Amino acid sequence: MILTNAQARHLFLHHHGLTEPRSGPARGPELAGLIDRIGFVQVDSIASVERAHHMILWARRHGYRPPALKRLLEQDRALFEHWTHDASILPIALYPQWKHRFARDTARLHSQWQRWFPGGYAAQFDTILTHIAKHGPVSSSDVGKDEPRSRGGWWDWHPSKTALEWLWRTGQIAVTRRDAFQKVYDLPENVIPAAHLHAETSVEEHHDWACASALAALGFADEGEIARYWNAIDKPQVQVWAQGEQAAGRLIRIAVTQADGSHRPALARPDLADRLTALPDPPGGLRILSPFDPALRDRKRIERLFGFHYRIEVFVPEPKRQYGYYVFPVLEGIRLIGRIDARADRASGTLHIRAFWPEAGVSLPKARLAKLARELDRLADFAGCTTCAYAPDWQRDTLSPAR
Repeated sequence: MILTNAQARHLFLHHHGLTEPRSGPARGPELAGLIDRIGFVQVDSIASVERAHHMILWARRHGYRPPALKRLLEQDRALFEHWTHDASILPIALYPQWKHRFARDTARLHSQWQRWFPGGYAAQFDTILTHIAKHGPVSSSDVGKDEPRSRGGWWDWHPSKTALEWLWRTGQIAVTRRDAFQKVYDLPENVIPAAHLHAETSVEEHHDWACASALAALGFADEGEIARYWNAIDKPQVQVWAQGEQAAGRLIRIAVTQADGSHRPALARPDLADRLTALPDPPGGLRILSPFDPALRDRKRIERLFGFHYRIEVFVPEPKRQYGYYVFPVLEGIRLIGRIDARADRASGTLHIRAFWPEAGVSLPKARLAKLARELDRLADFAGCTTCAYAPDWQRDTLSPAR
């Protein structure tokens, strides 16, 4: 079976919740169900408009507002925060699977962290665990106030901060909430519901979950894409799983047409043709996506399927990111049509539109400009702004990907 490029993009976006109306419920069980469907929501501190985890959910539900996520995470305990490829918010039902990651990271991170951080953090493990048990949740600002820090930059951590992160990554403590975006840690039994805290899965069950859930989220994928989705098992382990699933008739081999017209092999479930038939019509509106949207995380896959190069650099006189670090991809239907640079100034209530770069072959007729303006007005409202201000030169020329 050969998937056309349009079919592949449509199916992929549908599996990520980006092809349906954005008018549905955006709180409580409905929001938890949406997060379960897309797998995870990456957490990021940058709030040039709004933080990434909120942008991800708003792109799928216009009625979403941040307090709904906070309640699910910190009060209802329907979600938990941990590490995929980065800090992410995850359905609580996945916690038993994360026990395998805790064990893996305990062994894998030891040698890495010894190279990255100065000594002394391991000596703080028992002290921190005892402190939490006696006094309750702590943040990094509550411990190690007089300790020397590491080399600076992103990893400007004192030993107790390093110890907190280690204990979190290895499952010995959990994030109970964030205060002003700073993680606050507690013992797992005070954060994770008992049914999930004490549940166990075998290694075989874990491998099956890692592969099957990744394929369900992606719609179709090769072994490398399946392995990268959760970063839970490696490609050879996926290959073993795929061989068994094919032998049992639960997987088929297909070819996927890429944006450049070439074909790439992939795996899919046998009901692929039925899923294609059941797809809703592609939506006609525009969506402004977070750069950390789950649909965009695998940059190579997006380049192959959409011909969209998120990172484009120029090299004269020196390497420089062409669009800046944090610009927002713009989705129209099943096509990524450009990227936009916007900044929220909440003090003045203004969303500043600094630049829009269309993809090659994308023009800006009045109808598309009107759709973009409507979506930017919605984004302004979401960011707590009352108006949009467009820079005089905000409509930029198309730039070709660097080669």
